[in-house]
Amino acid sequence: MPGYEPFLLCDFHVHTQWSDGRLTLREVIDLYGRTGRFDVIAITDHILMKRDLLARAGRIATLGQRAFGVREDAFDDYLAEIQDEAARARREYDMLVIPGAEVTQNRIRSKRNAHIIALDIKEYISADQSPNAVLAEIRRQGAVSIACHPHHRTTRRIEISTCYLWDHRKELSDLVDVWEAANRDDLFSVTSLKHFPYVASSDFHKPKHLYSWKTLLRCDKTWPAVRRALIENVDVALTLFRADAWKAATEPEPARQVRRSGRAGGRAAAASAALGSALVRWTRAT
Repeated sequence: MPGYEPFLLCDFHVHTQWSDGRLTLREVIDLYGRTGRFDVIAITDHILMKRDLLARAGRIATLGQRAFGVREDAFDDYLAEIQDEAARARREYDMLVIPGAEVTQNRIRSKRNAHIIALDIKEYISADQSPNAVLAEIRRQGAVSIACHPHHRTTRRIEISTCYLWDHRKELSDLVDVWEAANRDDLFSVTSLKHFPYVASSDFHKPKHLYSWKTLLRCDKTWPAVRRALIENVDVALTLFRADAWKAATEPEPARQVRRSGRAGGRAAAASAALGSALVRWTRAT
């Protein structure tokens, strides 16, 4: 990706209208693709428990027009649409799109909640089973598991707690392939302090979430290479992706000079340069 060589700019946590995202799958592909910056994204819509109270409230509020999760009887259609859009994304934007899902467990007791991404998922995985069983099924499918926002968030959004995996990390760490060390604008430093494999993702639901934490991987732009890089977690970097980081690089030179002439433009250019070189880079070369 221009400006980030030799790394791939990746986002492994993206939602569409198949669950609770604002945009259709096609709109999401075009939003990421038209930046000219992204190399890899994963579509990870929710698979919900049958008695998910938040989804039930949402369905009532929308008079049943939204399901807020991918149903089992629609899962094959979901994967088929991702496959079609992935082919278009590679053709039009040279962007690798990975099929995934976020197996989502929302309960009244928040300490029991767990959200687990399965990358390269091939079969439906029920959310109505233990996190251990979900992780074992992801492993059986040869998919990659990511523990989503496993620690307490630092921002003041109204969010449910999803700390079950972190609270039980001693018994589950062998089943979890990767942990989110950053999600949207939150940074979970505890993940890296435990030396767990980690990524950073947007938890994308609407366009403004494009500008958030992202992962940089140094590997080939193929799923086998990306899979290996995630699990081995060598040459991985975290970066904040902001609007100026890609707009400045795509503007003609005269426009860049105009932007740099003002004080605000100077600050934006300096921030962009810093972010474009991987703001937070931890290289695991041990």
